[in-house]
Amino acid sequence: MSLSSLIRAGLLALTIAVFAAPSAAGDGALVEVNGLVLRADGGFQPQTLPRRGFAPINFQGHIDINAKGGGKPPPLQQALIDFDRDGRLEVAGLPSCAPETIARASTAEARSTCRGATVGTGHLGVLVSTDGGAVPVSSQLTVFNGPRLATGPSVVLHARLGETYAILVPIERLAGGYRYRVRLDLPPLAGGLGSLTHIDVKIGRRYRAAGRSRSYVSARCSDNVLRTHGFFSFADGTVISGLVEKFCHDE
Repeated sequence: MSLSSLIRAGLLALTIAVFAAPSAAGDGALVEVNGLVLRADGGFQPQTLPRRGFAPINFQGHIDINAKGGGKPPPLQQALIDFDRDGRLEVAGLPSCAPETIARASTAEARSTCRGATVGTGHLGVLVSTDGGAVPVSSQLTVFNGPRLATGPSVVLHARLGETYAILVPIERLAGGYRYRVRLDLPPLAGGLGSLTHIDVKIGRRYRAAGRSRSYVSARCSDNVLRTHGFFSFADGTVISGLVEKFCHDE
């Protein structure tokens, strides 16, 4: 990273906001730095959870990225998202989907081929540069349980934006206040002409394995708050880091 990028990242670290918001509709995080505007929000259901044991939940979240004055924002290159220690993934007995099996598939074909591995759905929005300006392009997004990696479980993100994307996303187990880190390394979109402007996703899957009911995502409420920390790196050197807290109630 260049010196100017390091300085820019350092200034950003001083100006970044930390957000604490309930999960009511309309609440969320808003960050504006260097002409880049990032909005994020999320939530989970149910909000009443056990203090010690884990209970099944459904999780949803969205991110919008825009240039303040309009036009195309710098491309997002990497997103690191850490999830609270009071959340838990379970993949034992859940079918997996290898990215190469759906690398050329349409959305319908991918969802049919890896139906048993589906854990979430959503949408992507991309702004693509053209000779006449910038054109918005959108796609359905499907999240599949991916193959087991040396670092832990994974997911595969599948979308069609002119070409097919089947992106392998590792999920690493952490120690301390966060239990998991999801690492998304975005390839160049639309031949390098596209910038991600929107992503929304709903995650949740109930299934049976080894004779009992299981949930892909579960949570507890040990301290009345579930935290998600995001770290976003852009092609122009801008780095956005912040925290979103969502409150829960213990049973």
